[in-house]
Amino acid sequence: MKVMVVGGGGREHAIIKKIKENKNVDKIYALPGNGGISLDAECVDIGAKDIEKITAFAKENAIDFAIVAPDDPLVLGAVDALEEIGIKCFGPRKNAAIIEGSKVFSKNLMKKYGIPTAQYEVFDDAQKALEYIKTAPIPTVIKADGLALGKGVLICDTREKAIDGIKSIMLDKAFGESGNSIVIEEFLEGPEVSVLSFTDGETVIPMVSSMDHKRAKDNDEGLNTGGMGTIAPNPYYTDDVAKECMEKIFLPTIDAMNKEGRTFSGCLYFGLMLTKNGPKVIEYNCRFGDPETQVVLPLLESDLLDIMLKIADKDLKNASVKFSDGSACCVVVASEGYPESYEKGFEITMPSDKLIYCAGVKEDNGKLLSNGGRVLGVTETAPTLKDAIEKAYETTKKVTFKNAYYRKDIGQKALKALEV
Repeated sequence: MKVMVVGGGGREHAIIKKIKENKNVDKIYALPGNGGISLDAECVDIGAKDIEKITAFAKENAIDFAIVAPDDPLVLGAVDALEEIGIKCFGPRKNAAIIEGSKVFSKNLMKKYGIPTAQYEVFDDAQKALEYIKTAPIPTVIKADGLALGKGVLICDTREKAIDGIKSIMLDKAFGESGNSIVIEEFLEGPEVSVLSFTDGETVIPMVSSMDHKRAKDNDEGLNTGGMGTIAPNPYYTDDVAKECMEKIFLPTIDAMNKEGRTFSGCLYFGLMLTKNGPKVIEYNCRFGDPETQVVLPLLESDLLDIMLKIADKDLKNASVKFSDGSACCVVVASEGYPESYEKGFEITMPSDKLIYCAGVKEDNGKLLSNGGRVLGVTETAPTLKDAIEKAYETTKKVTFKNAYYRKDIGQKALKALEV
């Protein structure tokens, strides 16, 4: 079986390593992949957003199954284009991927169908947004409507920061066209939980929960990033919370998308805040999260490709989906200066017998070089979260490249929660 994975980061590396376990897989192509992924798949120099070339490659190489992993190609309609030429896919079609592609759409969907989320206002006029913020409750959250590499969300604890944020997104176009409209919403408090879920538009099977660490520096200080590390499972996500989320959020969201004629098939990511008034949705993603995938998939005991094929056949109810009772921790090793400016091109040394996912990595004459902000994801599993964290940091110390930086406190918040 020939499988094509669209994307080139740590999430895609985690997916590729997992589907390699399926004995029916003869060949895996990664478009574009990266230098580290090239150790596990054949990388093809086609960008993840180049839908025309992706479909042409799939047709020419008789691809049996395509996995479209990143948000951009999903929102652009990569799955639609591949399915139109008869290629079976994992991932939502364009009209369903809008659940992540437009914050305005997703907030209005939740409002219409009574799915719990923060109160909000939508603006497509910067002056009206600036006028509104003069009297809005502070702290507040400002979100660019469209995709922004996971960085289009500003948490503003002063009115001045909120004003600067609106100007940055809407007037200075910090995120390009994604900032033509913004959502200004209520600041929610409570533990955050990420729940990835398998769904074929009828059945929903949540994966093991996780906790992301978004801020660049220890103690949740510094700028928001794409994620500096994760742990799974999230201790705040109890059986009772899971039951409430299924009844009030997960199933209603799938039902709402069906009613809107936007049936969602693939991996639907629920970013949740456990507030004193119950779980609320912070955001939806239309794909596997990065770096949540790097802790969730190592705990999956079932065959990932089999699950994906069942979803493509609208038969998830008959899939075997089982997760380990253990824990996982992923420490992201980044380039010093991320998410702003940073240097790259430094040689990487790392142990070959460990679960290390390559994100911002390129290959040059047999050497792996740093080639991005987030460079590697070092993952370890263990029976307990404490052991998984300790093992992850032991392995992280064996990874070296110039200007390497990582947070030293991944999972500490979760360990404190377990002590309570």
